[in-house]
Amino acid sequence: MMEMFKKMIGDKKEYRTMMTRVKALPEDYQFVFKKIQNYMWRFSAGSGMDMLHIQYELIELFEAGAAEGRQVLEITGEDVASFADELVTNAKTYVAKYREDLNESIMKRLGKK
Repeated sequence: MMEMFKKMIGDKKEYRTMMTRVKALPEDYQFVFKKIQNYMWRFSAGSGMDMLHIQYELIELFEAGAAEGRQVLEITGEDVASFADELVTNAKTYVAKYREDLNESIMKRLGKK
């Protein structure tokens, strides 16, 4: 129980750190990030932690684009929903990997030999 509590606290701290990075982005980038983030939450599994990895990658992509002086739509394209769908597809890939790892680790220990 204590481990779960520590993880929740750590996850919350990690999320705040992530959002601090978002606030450092240009205003247009912040707006698009938050819109994509809200869209992504609709597809998250469980606690939504499956989306955090993807959101970190998005922040890194946006930070690089902003540093190069690019407009946010140069990165996402004008069809931001399709861009976000690709991100969600990647998140589902991570969830599938986590599921596979879970089953594999249990079967390795408890499965028939």
